[in-house]
Amino acid sequence: MSRDEQLKERWENVVTILSNQFAEGEVLDLDAIIYLIGIQELGKINRTFKKDEKIELMHIAICRLLEPYGYYEFEFFDNDGWPHYKVKEELPPLKAGEQSVLMKEAIVHYFLERELID
Repeated sequence: MSRDEQLKERWENVVTILSNQFAEGEVLDLDAIIYLIGIQELGKINRTFKKDEKIELMHIAICRLLEPYGYYEFEFFDNDGWPHYKVKEELPPLKAGEQSVLMKEAIVHYFLERELID
């Protein structure tokens, strides 16, 4: 199986698992999955978030997802328990499709690390 085929298969597996668990079978998109990862990383699952907090959650998720690629590094938790990251290396200019593939690859890696998929 090629690397692209394996990524596609694993991505579909992640989408299916999360859609069934959090969206009653409706298919979650990339942004929704990033948001869920942000909530997971924050660790405050049972609360409602304001619009600006939702954007911050997505930022947390993106930083965490791209940390293994060397783009971000965890710095600290603030007094409210929110994680903060610093930029280690700027992301190269990517086309929309390339950004999507990078994020899907990073999400698959995240769920492989946690042994939620294989």
